[in-house]
Amino acid sequence: MKNSHRFFRNTDCEYFPCHKTRSPERFNCLFCFCPLYFLEECGGNYVILDSGVKDCTTCLIPHTPEGYDYILGRLKERFAEIRAGSPRED
Repeated sequence: MKNSHRFFRNTDCEYFPCHKTRSPERFNCLFCFCPLYFLEECGGNYVILDSGVKDCTTCLIPHTPEGYDYILGRLKERFAEIRAGSPRED
């Protein structure tokens, strides 16, 4: 897949790939930091550490070509909830 607004792979990064993957050619670096991290329930594969920090080490959602659509969909849902006056996620 070519680098585009939906997909970017930076093989020159010293951390590439930053998560274990069987398909480094499909590893998307676009969301190096996941925009869904601050959602209480992001839909990803994470654990909450004793310190309260969300550990997303095993989550690959933002690093797949399909992750772009998933993340934008979740953000649109959350923005719609905010506009509708839903309580904030803490």
